[in-house]
Amino acid sequence: MNHITKLLTAAMTAAVVATGATAAMADGAKIFVIGGKADDPFWSKVKKGADDAGKVAELTGGSVTWLGPQNYDNLGPDAAKLIRTALSQKPSAIVGPDWVPEAMDDAFKEVVAAGVPLIIYNSGGMDAAKRLGAMNYVGNEEYAAGLGGGAYFGNHGAKNVLCVNTLPGSTNTEDRCKGIADAIAKSGGKSTQLPLPSSSFGNPTAVAEAIKAAVLKDNTLDGLITISAGDANSAANAISQANLGDKVKLASFDMDETGLERIKDGTQMFSIDQQPYLQGYLAVSLLNGFVNYGLDLPTKPVLTGPGIVDAANVGATMGGAAAGAR
Repeated sequence: MNHITKLLTAAMTAAVVATGATAAMADGAKIFVIGGKADDPFWSKVKKGADDAGKVAELTGGSVTWLGPQNYDNLGPDAAKLIRTALSQKPSAIVGPDWVPEAMDDAFKEVVAAGVPLIIYNSGGMDAAKRLGAMNYVGNEEYAAGLGGGAYFGNHGAKNVLCVNTLPGSTNTEDRCKGIADAIAKSGGKSTQLPLPSSSFGNPTAVAEAIKAAVLKDNTLDGLITISAGDANSAANAISQANLGDKVKLASFDMDETGLERIKDGTQMFSIDQQPYLQGYLAVSLLNGFVNYGLDLPTKPVLTGPGIVDAANVGATMGGAAAGAR
């Protein structure tokens, strides 16, 4: 092969590669994200992250579609249906939380069996990702988050902490409460769980009444933690109505601006942050990069938490909350 022929062959090869890359970019990555209700204060932050990452996907001809349940009354089976709905749309990739493994794992396995790249996020941890054949896990390790909260309570003198769970049976919330109990036991304290019907999730009055009854029933309680920021608002009202604000120290998993204000003014001890915005943003970004360019991270899992927000660092967190990202 002479020099000119080699040059022509190289040019033709480059043109084919460029054409293929252009076509791939034009097709883009069709990513489906399974998450919570879009109007859920926590999941709205996850969705904002996914939407922001979706803007990059759109630049390369892709799209990001959010699928969430109408409510949390039948969480596992409803989420499994959403996974299968996403799969029926011939996606390039899927992101989803493994909230209730016994109800959802079969659907996730169908995704992997179909050759669709999968990232587990928010719930399930790296164990779920490995079990299901997913690429990675993005999010918090919930048991570790509970351990951090329980240790914080114990280090600040709490001896009897109530963990209010409005999504009992869900892997992530059960792990949270178990972590609280295991950690505080090491400092000589204890923690019990108050499981409330899933229908009470997002019902401030029902949650507040149940918490008020519980704190009035047990006069040894000196700490209370909720599994969500919204429930913490209900708990704050319940503790105030029971006139126990000086005795029962409030904390929460996750946070909103109201909770951060309580931390700032001293009526809430702390929140455990898992940076939900990053969960949506990173999961979508990783899959977009993988589908378009074959990119992958050697870091597994990709952890976004836990972190403790208390009086020492609440000021630095409030700006992000005002922007809808914390």
